[in-house]
Amino acid sequence: MSYFEFINRRKIASEFGPTKSAQSTADYLAEIDRCEVGMFWATDGENKLVYLSPGARETLGNQAESILGLDIGQVFKDPPFAGEDAPARPITFKFNSRSEIKERLVEIEIADEKINYLKTSFFWKVCAKPFFDEKGDFGGYRGVASDVTQQTRKNRDLAKQSRHDELTGLANRRFLEELIAGTLRKFAPVKRSCALLMLDLDYFKQINDVMGHPAGDELLRQVSDRLTGYIRERGTVGRLGGDEFQILVPDIDDRSELTELAEGLIQIVSQPYKIDGRRAVIGTSVGIAIAPYDGINVAESGGAVDLALYGAKANGKGTYCFFTPDMKSDAADEVMIQGDLRDALEKGQLYLAYQPLVDPRSNRIKCLEALMRWKHPEKGAISPEKFIPIAEQTDLILKIGEWAIRQACANAVEWPGELNVAVNVSARQFAGANLPEQVAAALSSSGLSPRRLELEITESVFVGNVKGVDRACASIDKMGVSLTMDDFGTGYSSLGYLKRAPFKKIKIDQSFVRGCTASGDTNPAIITAIVSLAKALGMKTVAEGVEAMDELELVAGRGADLVQGWIYSKPLTHDELLKRLKNDDFTFVADGPLRYRDERTMVYRNVGAIQGDYHYDVVLKNISRTGARLNGLEGIPAGSEVIVDLGGGQFVVGKIVYTGKSGQGIAFETPLVDDGRGGLVTPRRISPYSLAAAGVKLEALQQSKRHSSRAGTDRY
Repeated sequence: MSYFEFINRRKIASEFGPTKSAQSTADYLAEIDRCEVGMFWATDGENKLVYLSPGARETLGNQAESILGLDIGQVFKDPPFAGEDAPARPITFKFNSRSEIKERLVEIEIADEKINYLKTSFFWKVCAKPFFDEKGDFGGYRGVASDVTQQTRKNRDLAKQSRHDELTGLANRRFLEELIAGTLRKFAPVKRSCALLMLDLDYFKQINDVMGHPAGDELLRQVSDRLTGYIRERGTVGRLGGDEFQILVPDIDDRSELTELAEGLIQIVSQPYKIDGRRAVIGTSVGIAIAPYDGINVAESGGAVDLALYGAKANGKGTYCFFTPDMKSDAADEVMIQGDLRDALEKGQLYLAYQPLVDPRSNRIKCLEALMRWKHPEKGAISPEKFIPIAEQTDLILKIGEWAIRQACANAVEWPGELNVAVNVSARQFAGANLPEQVAAALSSSGLSPRRLELEITESVFVGNVKGVDRACASIDKMGVSLTMDDFGTGYSSLGYLKRAPFKKIKIDQSFVRGCTASGDTNPAIITAIVSLAKALGMKTVAEGVEAMDELELVAGRGADLVQGWIYSKPLTHDELLKRLKNDDFTFVADGPLRYRDERTMVYRNVGAIQGDYHYDVVLKNISRTGARLNGLEGIPAGSEVIVDLGGGQFVVGKIVYTGKSGQGIAFETPLVDDGRGGLVTPRRISPYSLAAAGVKLEALQQSKRHSSRAGTDRY
């Protein structure tokens, strides 16, 4: 008999009274234990498990002794499958607060005798009370338990069947909703946050149609394996149905971290798959919402992440997007834009502008890229960043794309010399069966030489109907029309694409050019690698988005054949271009700032600023990741610390770096992050729980009216 058992028997005897001996009481308890009516356990004052009754040890098997001496929180764990039925507080909280435990289901993991990392789970229902001695000192827990392992395993398997997706084994929609609801309910009292990410596979339908439904099912299984392998213990991955997945990640609200997570998901999903010996390539778009900032319940959070995914897909495939409150109004605007866009082509509201591609050594134009523009009769100019993604979600992109080829060929015939014209072709348009016929018709009706026409396509063209794309490439090349790989390195990159199609040019995306002269930036090495690769394959390179003289010097020095960007010219209308070229003047002189500066977004909106004990209403004139220009802080000297209220719980700390007639310049202490739609947001926000503690009604953060206007870039 152990010392603890001896002391415990004496304690039991005293509680039973003088009519029972310690020996007979222990015998009664032993008989109860053998009858499997109940099992007994106890901890010491440090909450370490020090006693298991014989029946309890027999239930757990030969390795039961291995858990004695462990902290009870390590032994008794909350089952991971409780879902919505999970208690509000974890059992460790109960132990740490020395609370009474009533009818609590716990999981006990026992290691294998020979292979320690193999564990078997047992399930008990436990009840316990904290024990205090005559002095009031905590002496541990005294508890009883009943073994419910078999029934719990059976219930777990049944629950798994009803709560898990049959095809992939992931959590299904019902289970995810229960899990999210339970998580939000448990997190609210302790003011914890969680993120929801929704993924929609790009080009899955094409794979399903071309390779068949069994191949589509296998693809979904492989995607689920990649997602769970990437997320691991950080969160829960589920399949909502079709090609939609959702991920719940607890205890994260930093949008910088979530950006890295989303970019990693996009990268892992976009790697090629092998299905029945055939190669398949897809991509994904990711929407992100964070509770309680974007929603305090399942309905609000689910609606927010839905809109965020819609924003990601509207911004182009293979991207991520955070939810922002203005998405609700933007969604209504997009419905209206889609309706107006149907009439825009017929009513002549669409037109093409042309941006030169210039040889940086001679400063002479070699080609002009046709860019779509829309002048709305009531709303004025509508950015192509808005209407092109909307068109791509419908058949409108096919009509608009066909019109653009015809119009570009007709315009190019009027240009002096032998300047080429480059036209962007969407993936849907390129995969269409009649694109070669459309190109041939445009060349025939305009009289333009095929060698003066270039079609720019992105890597997304090769995702899906690969055979159809191969046929289109061969037909277009046979005509004498050139193909250019646009945005190289930013999509579903593969060197195999360069071998697959007869490309004549590679365009280095502006994301590699922007900021390439900054100290420590790795983009110069990437630019060099792309240029070297192109030269080895006999292709020319175009550096996009060049704006500053130091960028021009770098890309030209690294061997880029052509340069495109505001350093030479903004896009010109056809009439403006003809005026520039009327005297056969094909020279464009570089003109721009000496050095690259962080991109600034031109805005005019009211924000708040706090300096000391004073609150100011100020005007935000422009903003970048690292700073902004304000009006309304006159008299505050340089070096002063200011907190800028950007709305929606977004506060950014900064320091006044200059003050003058044009306003005040402020440098941010922590850089802002991209929201996935070209906007800038703070990495973190003030929690609604904190606002509620200050007397504000608990609700998801809403952007106030004075902060509701979205910024528009002054870049293109």
